[in-house]
Amino acid sequence: MHRVSVRRSPLVERATRPVAAFVTVVVGGVVGFVSLGGVGPIEAAFWLVDPASIAIHYQSAENGHGKTVKAFAVVVFSALVLAGVWIGETVLSTAFGGRMREELERVQTQRAIDDAEDHVVICGYGLFGRTIADRVTDAGRQVVAVENDAEVFERMEPNGVLPVEGDARNEDVLRDAAIDDATAVVAAIDDSNANIQIAITASQIAPDVHLVVRVGDEDYTSVARRAGADEVVIPEVSSGEDVSDSL
Repeated sequence: MHRVSVRRSPLVERATRPVAAFVTVVVGGVVGFVSLGGVGPIEAAFWLVDPASIAIHYQSAENGHGKTVKAFAVVVFSALVLAGVWIGETVLSTAFGGRMREELERVQTQRAIDDAEDHVVICGYGLFGRTIADRVTDAGRQVVAVENDAEVFERMEPNGVLPVEGDARNEDVLRDAAIDDATAVVAAIDDSNANIQIAITASQIAPDVHLVVRVGDEDYTSVARRAGADEVVIPEVSSGEDVSDSL
C-alpha cells in the first residue's frame, strides 16, 4: 500500500497556534468560572458568551466574591479579544499577504522601469533571450525582459533584469517595458512570425529604436526587414559561423 503524504495548507499551519490559544482561554475561562463562581460548566460557558449574565448573577457590587469573578472575567475577555485578533490577523496575512507583497513588488518594478533610460528591451526570456540579457547586463546596461509564459516568468531571476509579464506583440505590454525610452528592442522568441509581429508593433510605437529580430531561417529575413528590423539574426547560422571560424 502506498502512503500518501498530505501537506497542510499554509493557513492551517499558521492558524494552529492562535486557534489553540483561543481554545485554551475558553477552557480556562470555563474552569475558572466554575471554580470561582460555584456554577456549572454550562452556566460558566454562558458567562463567556454573555458577560452581562455575570452582573445579573451578582446583583450586589459589594459582594467580594462577585468582585473576584468579575475581575477574572475581565482577564478572560481581554485574552479572548487578543486571541481573536491574532486569529484574524493570521487569516488575513496568509490569505492576502502574498498577493499584497506581489503587488508591491510589481509596483516597485514598474517604477524602476519607468525611470529607466537607454535600456534594452528583450522580448522572450528563453535561452537566446537570457544569453543576450547576460551579455548586456555584463556591459553595465539595463535590461527589461518581456515574457508571456507564466512559468518562465516566475523562474526569472533579477540579476539586473527588470521583468514584465505579457505578450510583447501587445502595444500596452511594450509600453509597460518603456519602449519609448529604450535604445534597442530584441525580438528573441523562438517563433519567427511572433517576432515579426513584435517588430511591426515596436516600430510603430518607437520608430527610432534599434530593432533586432530573431528568425528561424533566411526565408523570413526580407519580411523582418520590411517589418522594421534593423538587424536580423538567425541563431543557427550565427552559431555555425562561430564554429567554422574556430576551426
